[in-house]
Order: sequence, then C-alpha cells, then structure tokens
Amino acid sequence: MWTRLLDRFLRRLVQHGSLSVTLPDGETRRYGDGAAPEVTVVLHDPALPRQLVLDPDVALGEAYMDARLTIGRDDINGLLALAMSNIQAGHAGAWQTLLAALRDRLRILVQFNPAGRSQRNVAHHYDLSGALYDLFLDADRQYSCAYFRSPEDTLEKAQAQKKAHIAAKLCLRPGMTVLDIGCGWGGMALTLARDYGVQVLGVTLSHEQLAMARERAKSAGLDGQVRFELMDYRAVTGAFDRVVSVGMFEHVGAPHFRAYFRTLRERLAPDGLALVHTIGRSTPPGATSRWMTKYVFPGGYIPAMSEVMAAVEKEGLVPCDVEVWRLHYAETLRHWHQRFIDNIDKARALYDDRFCRMWRFYLAASEESFRHAGQCVFQFQLAHKVDAAPVTRDYLHADPMQTGAVAQLPRKAAE
Repeated sequence: MWTRLLDRFLRRLVQHGSLSVTLPDGETRRYGDGAAPEVTVVLHDPALPRQLVLDPDVALGEAYMDARLTIGRDDINGLLALAMSNIQAGHAGAWQTLLAALRDRLRILVQFNPAGRSQRNVAHHYDLSGALYDLFLDADRQYSCAYFRSPEDTLEKAQAQKKAHIAAKLCLRPGMTVLDIGCGWGGMALTLARDYGVQVLGVTLSHEQLAMARERAKSAGLDGQVRFELMDYRAVTGAFDRVVSVGMFEHVGAPHFRAYFRTLRERLAPDGLALVHTIGRSTPPGATSRWMTKYVFPGGYIPAMSEVMAAVEKEGLVPCDVEVWRLHYAETLRHWHQRFIDNIDKARALYDDRFCRMWRFYLAASEESFRHAGQCVFQFQLAHKVDAAPVTRDYLHADPMQTGAVAQLPRKAAE
C-alpha cells in the first residue's frame, strides 16, 4: 500500500525534470517529463515509502542523514532543487497541503521563545565546536548573507561588501554608540569600531560566540571600544545612536515580533537609525521545516514581509528604506557548502558521518530554498523620525568627499 501511495505522490509532484527511484525491493520507477535535471535515488529501507508519504519533510532529511536513502553522484542539491521547484509550481498533493496547513496552525507554539528557551535554542546551533565554523565560513566568521557585486567575488570580498553596505545605511559618525543585537563572533561590531570610530555593545546568547568575540576584541586592541555581553536583547538598557541586527531576527519567533521592535524602539535614541538584516520569505506567512527546527534551528522562523511590517507599524517606527536581496544568500550558501565538502575529513574528525550528512543537507536545502522556494533577504532601515536618513539611496554609492556625506567615511578617511 505504501509503495502505491508513494508512487501516486511522486507522479503528482514531479511534473518537470526527471526522477528515478529504486525501491527497497529493487524495482526502479521513473517520474517527470524526461527533462533536466535528472536525479536518481535509491531507497534502502523498507520503512521509507511509508515515512516519505506520511511526513516527507522530516523523512527525507533523516533518511539522507542515516544513508538509508542515497542519491546518484550524491547530488543532494539536484534532488532538493527538483522537489522545491515542483512544489513551488503547485504540484504538491492534498495530503502534503494538509500537513503544511497543520504546521501553520501550530507554528505559534513552536516559535514561542521566552528568554530561557531562546538561550537553549541558540546553544543548540551556535555552541557547536568553533572549529566546525572555521571549515566553511570566511576568516571574519560572517554567518549571514554576503553581498555579491559580481559573480567573481570571493566569499571574503562579498562579506566585506555586506558589512560596508550595512555601515553605509547606518550613517555612522565617530563617537556614536551602537547596539549590535545578535553579534555572533563579533565581526560586525569590530569592523564598525575599527573602521568607523564608534562605541559598540554586542549581545549574544552563545557562550562560544561570546568567548571568541571578547578574545578578538582584546587581540585587536578594541576591548575598550567594543563590549560583548551574554544577554537577551530584551534585557538591554540605555539608549544608542544606532542599532544593528544581522541574521538574528530569524530566531525571534512570530509571537515576539512586537517585543523585538518595541525593544528596538526603546533602545534607539530620538535621532537614531536602526538596520535589521534578516532572511525573509516572498510568500505569505507559513511554518518552518520540521526537519530544520528539529536538527538545525529550533525555534527558528523565516518571516514574511507583511508580518515584519505589521509589527514595525504597531510599534510606531518609521521605515526609511526596505531593500530585498534575492540570490545573494544562494551564492553565499554555495560557497559555504563547497568549503564544507573540501574540509569534510576535518568535519568527520570533529563529529561523525551522520553529522556531516546532516550539515550538508542543511546547507543544500537552504541554498535551494533561495533559488526555488521564495526565500530572500530583507534589510529594514528604521527610525523614530522621517528625516533620520538621507531621502535617496545616492549616499550609499556616491563619493563622500564630493557629496559632503562625511558620516559615511571610515574614521581614518574622515581624519
């Protein structure tokens, strides 16, 4: 019965592209229109047809992790691209649509992130061995979307361009105070302090990140200019000229959007500017993949723009600029995945084969979500006052010496 149901599900799903599936009994079945991409899959476990029918999201990821499902040429990106592109085209069956609707209804419970739970969720991912992140991130450990001005840009160059773009939107001047919500390993805070002469408080819930950020500040001679604390964003006090938050909003959870922007409003000085950089969805509000919340980002949620702006409006903040990055994160993840593969032996020495397959599935699924499933990156520039930022985007790219926008100059240039 389950083989028949799986066959029916795949015939409905795979309308474009080609999928060849070898079942546990050795029979091979083919789906799709014969066009590229061509993907071959072998199911090694007799329980897989039932699991894939009942909960394809979790079952596919777990079967790949356990090597109970193997893919020709280990083309995990090809399989996920094939599945996501067909789902996005509306070919999912009624059962899968019902499962998605049930996840949507339960998402408030999954995304409930009070301070204690938030710290446990962060520790699940960010307190892994620091050596793991050295295997695939750039030297500055930027664990968020890079900004590719050219397809030839290296990951390091694209990450530097991301930080410069955000710094420009913050309109910094030497001596300003900056709050960095979700500071990671400190790369953004250290760059702003070193190159723009500002005072930064960075907050994180990860012990691993905190220790490295403090060590980096000390080594750079910036520990008197940058302070890092283990602290929930809701516990920060005081007012700041600028607030920046990069890649942290995805961990807030929809029930806490109002609290997040209320905190941002209360921490932002009357003439201040804030920049929130987050993964977003171009589709209506939905639910996070259950496999992703189980294994990678518990409590995580990718917001729709409508959800973000509703919270911004209700908290009385002025949107000065909203920018959408489309394929930049897909390219970032492509670089991360290739670096991870290049260092797979070192990754196995840290963990094991199952962890490595899990991490590869995470990176590949994330990349293909940006290519085929409507994910993107939002940058929200927010303020109390309508005139807090320049009225055009020209200042982001113009020569500051010609425009008089000295606020955009790094400290050394301004001096």
